[in-house]
Amino acid sequence: MGLREAYVEEHEAQLSLWDKEIKQLEAKADMARAEPMIPYYDHLRSLHIQRMTVQESLREVQQATTEKWESFKINLESDWQALRGGLIRTIAKFQ
Repeated sequence: MGLREAYVEEHEAQLSLWDKEIKQLEAKADMARAEPMIPYYDHLRSLHIQRMTVQESLREVQQATTEKWESFKINLESDWQALRGGLIRTIAKFQ
C-alpha cells in the first residue's frame, strides 16, 4: 500500500468515527425541546456542510495524479481542521 492510500484510509476511518459522533448529536437534538433545538440544528447543518467539503477534498486526493496529490492534501488538511474544530465546539457546547 502506498503513502497516499494509507493517508486516505486513515482519514476515511476517522471520518467514519466522526459520522457516528454527529449522529449521536442529531439524536440528542431530536430529544431536546423545540426552542433549544434551533441552535443544535444550526450547528449540525454546519457540520454536515463541512463534512461534505472534507469528503470532496478526500475524493480529490484519491483521484489526483501521483505528482499532484500532495497539493490536494493541503486543501484536505485545511478542511479537515475546520471539521474537527467544528465537531469539538459542537460537542462541548451541547454536552
